[in-house]
Amino acid sequence: MLTISGLNQYYGESHTLWDLDLEVSEGQCTVLMGRNGVGKTTLLQCVMGLLPIKSGKMDFTGTDLSGVIAEKRAPLGIGYVPQGRQIFPMLTVEENLRIGLPARREKSREVPPFIYELFPVLKEMLGRRGGDLSGGQQQQLAIGRALVLDPKLLILDEPTEGIQPNIVAEIGDIIRRLNEQHGLTVLLVEQKLPFARKVGDRFCILDRGRHVAAGAMGELNDELIKRYLTV
Repeated sequence: MLTISGLNQYYGESHTLWDLDLEVSEGQCTVLMGRNGVGKTTLLQCVMGLLPIKSGKMDFTGTDLSGVIAEKRAPLGIGYVPQGRQIFPMLTVEENLRIGLPARREKSREVPPFIYELFPVLKEMLGRRGGDLSGGQQQQLAIGRALVLDPKLLILDEPTEGIQPNIVAEIGDIIRRLNEQHGLTVLLVEQKLPFARKVGDRFCILDRGRHVAAGAMGELNDELIKRYLTV
């Protein structure tokens, strides 16, 4: 579904991503892993058009993303939940959710009911401002907002960061449900190993801006963990 090949990206004179390759297969959950500062979030921002690339190709369902401006990537079917959630704190829950409606392919005027089935708490708090929600509720809102787009690919950047354990478990269950029952393809950045193993079908490890290992989640062995993931 998403194929990245030979991707290079720079911050000024600093070379941040080096000839990077990544394959995200349709209907699977691919977990992007690595220590802090290795380029995971940078890669996601390149996919979303938020950062320019120097060279390489990003193909999404046959479309070369390098020729697509950032504002047009969501309507292609890419839902993005950035690190830190980035909801609109002064808008209500309902207003946050409705922001995604114009990007839907069939231009629906209503939030899909299944969003509230996945996240009942959002339906209970439709009139509450986003900034008044707990961290876990804000994360659910951010995921719900991305799902409003009816995406083919859902990109999540560390969705468990700063979230209480019970909500982490719920988010894990929802990712598996979306993946297995709805056929939604997921690209997930995650540092919590138990969570990654719970939801992921495949892994890709970055180190210093380079792709260093990939495979089925069952192939993530102790040697790779010690070398690339242990702080």
